[in-house]
Amino acid sequence: METEGQFSPSTVEAARDRYASVGPTAQVVVKEVAKAMGLDPEEYERRVTSDVVETARDVLFAESLAVTVGTRREFEEWRADTDHEVTVVGSEHVDNVVWHAPVFVDDAVAATFQDERNAAVGTLRRQAFGRLYREVV
Repeated sequence: METEGQFSPSTVEAARDRYASVGPTAQVVVKEVAKAMGLDPEEYERRVTSDVVETARDVLFAESLAVTVGTRREFEEWRADTDHEVTVVGSEHVDNVVWHAPVFVDDAVAATFQDERNAAVGTLRRQAFGRLYREVV
């Protein structure tokens, strides 16, 4: 069992602070991508909306979340010891699980995988953002 990622907020305030802190980075990333795409100033103004920047911010926040990656057995052992209500996405017939359980909420999310660890981690982080953080940040 191992942890991937570096951010695991212990409070709603910590999550909000982190979300706020990635805002300027999201703006720079979107601006540089638009530049690399060759958008002229008029097209930039038309296409780069606040929704685009917010999406980049959501992704930057979610991609920094610390997640636990382990075998199904390790996950089931953790699950037996936690009070979190866990939502699991994926198949129950695979060997590995990635999960995220913030201490400040009663819910957790998990995604199962066989071989595609990176895909499962990405899926889980999007699930975590949508199910656990969107409403608090």
